[in-house]
Amino acid sequence: MSGRVQKQSMSELKLRRLTEHNQRLREDLARPRIRVSEASRSLINYCKSTPDHLIPSVWGPVSKADDPFGPPPTGCQCVVM
Repeated sequence: MSGRVQKQSMSELKLRRLTEHNQRLREDLARPRIRVSEASRSLINYCKSTPDHLIPSVWGPVSKADDPFGPPPTGCQCVVM
């Protein structure tokens, strides 16, 4: 009797796993998709419109006030109290 109960519980477990997997596949299928050409065009437009301070050859020199990667101003910025 114990062997039959174990086989039944194993098949129930397999059925539950397959049902969960099937549900995940349905959710994946329902996910909105865009074409690769649209995604690449969107990425190109973003890269062309968003300045990157690490590429001065493309965007030109950056003023020291606007450069977040530039060296800190010289001199001590400390305040002693």
